[in-house]
Amino acid sequence: MENLYCLRCNRELEPGDKSVAVYMFAQTVGIRPRQKSAAKRIGFCPQCAVSLAMGPPPEGALNLAAWEMIRELVSSDPALNEAAWEALQGFSRLLSSNRVETNLRAAVKGYLEF
Repeated sequence: MENLYCLRCNRELEPGDKSVAVYMFAQTVGIRPRQKSAAKRIGFCPQCAVSLAMGPPPEGALNLAAWEMIRELVSSDPALNEAAWEALQGFSRLLSSNRVETNLRAAVKGYLEF
C-alpha cells in the first residue's frame, strides 16, 4: 500500500487516520470497446477538508465538482469537523508544551524568554 499525503498541506495520512478520500477515474461512454483509466485516490486531512469546504469555490469545473462533494461531506455529519478540531487541539497542546519547555530551559540559564 502506497503512502497517501494530503493534497493541500502534504501531511502524511497514515492508514487508519481520519481523512477524506476523493477517488477519480475516467471512462469512455458510448465508445466500444469501453476504456477505463486506473482509479486515483486523492486524500485530504480533516483540517484541509473543512477549510476547503468553508472557503470560496475554486476555479475550474473539475475543481468545483470535487469542492461540492467535499462540502456535502463536511455539512452532512459533524464527525469530520470534530476530527479537525481534535487535531488542531493536539497541535495547540504540542506548541504550548514546547513553549513551556523552552521557557524553562531559558530560566535555568538565568533569564526568561517571552
